[in-house]
Amino acid sequence: MDLQLALEVYKEMLLLYLEEGRRLVNTNCEALEPWQIIGATLISTLGAVWVKGFLFQQESMFSDSVMRHQCFRLIRKIPFVGAAIQTQLNKALDDMSVSLCTLKEGMNYTKQLPEQGLTQAEVLDRISEYETLNEVDWENGRVSGAVYWGDQTLTKLLVKVYGDFAWSNPLHPDIFPGVRKMEAEVVRMTCTLFNGGPNTCGTVTSGGTESILMACKAYRDMAYERGVKHPEIIAPVSVHAAFDKAANYFGMKLVHIPLDKNTLKVDVKAMRRAISKNTAMLVCSAPQFPHGIIDPIEEVGKLALKYNIPLHVDACLGGFLIVFMAKANYPLAPFDFRVKGVTSISADTHKYGYAPKGSSVILYSDKKYRHYQYFVAPDWQGGIYASPSVAGSRPGGIIAACWATMMHMGEDGYIKATKKIIDTARTIKTEIRKINGVFVFGDPEVSVVAIGSDVFDIFRLSNALTSKGWNLNMLQYPSSIHICCTVLHTHEGVAKQLISDIKEQVAVILKNPNEKTTGMGAIYGMAQSIPDRSMVTEISRGFLDCLYSTEEPKSSQPQKTHMNGNGKAH
Repeated sequence: MDLQLALEVYKEMLLLYLEEGRRLVNTNCEALEPWQIIGATLISTLGAVWVKGFLFQQESMFSDSVMRHQCFRLIRKIPFVGAAIQTQLNKALDDMSVSLCTLKEGMNYTKQLPEQGLTQAEVLDRISEYETLNEVDWENGRVSGAVYWGDQTLTKLLVKVYGDFAWSNPLHPDIFPGVRKMEAEVVRMTCTLFNGGPNTCGTVTSGGTESILMACKAYRDMAYERGVKHPEIIAPVSVHAAFDKAANYFGMKLVHIPLDKNTLKVDVKAMRRAISKNTAMLVCSAPQFPHGIIDPIEEVGKLALKYNIPLHVDACLGGFLIVFMAKANYPLAPFDFRVKGVTSISADTHKYGYAPKGSSVILYSDKKYRHYQYFVAPDWQGGIYASPSVAGSRPGGIIAACWATMMHMGEDGYIKATKKIIDTARTIKTEIRKINGVFVFGDPEVSVVAIGSDVFDIFRLSNALTSKGWNLNMLQYPSSIHICCTVLHTHEGVAKQLISDIKEQVAVILKNPNEKTTGMGAIYGMAQSIPDRSMVTEISRGFLDCLYSTEEPKSSQPQKTHMNGNGKAH
């Protein structure tokens, strides 16, 4: 009874307070007009949403990017404007389809299984037809990156090894113990190359993107464990797009840090200012893809230690060069596990490790980090399911071929290849700096040399070099092109011819530096100037759709479209 009486008293008091509050609000609003009340309510609500977004580091619905996106969505809903834009987009997609899906005369797409299986000889004949579609001269070093070795002797070895393990699967280590042993050895050899101690560890993945995804997934889960609800990746603006993909896949936020305007290395002071309670990881590149610059890893390592944040070094592109550069007489500042604060490194064995495509390694300084990468489903009806990376079943043949490549190359083979590649890249860098009208971005120390111009649109040079048979990478923000040197570029006369062609074409361009850019250069230049990035995304999705098309395009006479060494369409 006493409890019931107390509840009644509290109820009466609450009603009195509510009535008093209602009276005070009404009294204070008597002098206000309805529009003022509505306006004050709206402003207060917007302010509360903004404060919440600021405090919890979420992308507010009123952020610049979100508001810009919403604005362009509204514009495209205007009947005449939207129709005009869609017409142009459809034309661009049709042109892309013509460019990508062209077949040689007499060819068509296979859309269903043959009623009777072909003999092996017939299959090989059909394969030879498909090989004729390749018109890019990568074997003679005319392509930036893409193919990092190409030697026929190594190719024969890899084909033999892959064939021996074609049916193997690391998902079943009890059935294929040899593949398990080779994968463990690939990881341990790579740990040793990156100066890792006995506690370092890792896994083999399908490529650099998966290696990066795995590191981000591990550090996201670590952040969750310590109570972070909105984990953030802090990385240079030059970092690989795989970090954007990781943020998208794993519900993280990617905070891009600007570069030093002169060195093109990440601004460490800006990185320090960006660190918050939501920071899950810091990122540096060794080197970054666009300009081949190595970030100041030792300085960022000090930040990682000070704030107790994991630091990932993305060495996917040049990792298997920089580990041998000191012995090739090109010493670099420490970048690997010798740097205190570095907790993980990604390195692609299928680039300068010369293994077949579909092979990379993600390394950790301690097993405690790798445990967050793993996925385990303990209650599945099919049994306990545990996998180290994204894939369940994995091609054991790729792992075996990777192991065979590393064993065949040996330290001596890698050092010799590294010296030739760095010699070539340094020669190209030095000679381009002598050419009036163009410049080299920063001071690249590894295999990538990026070229820009303050005098003319650099995409004109890209077009000109394409007409001479070269296939270089076009970059944006800022407009530039680059050459990623491989063993193929170290062959006699290749670098000399490239430099000669650049000199010749720049001289031609300088006769009329303001001439309008045409062709693919114009399209690429225009794409980065479009403020509505959703249009670029839409065209890119159309490009990906074209890759799976088995419909013959309506138009003939296509323009050439190729993929650059980073998987981007030109």
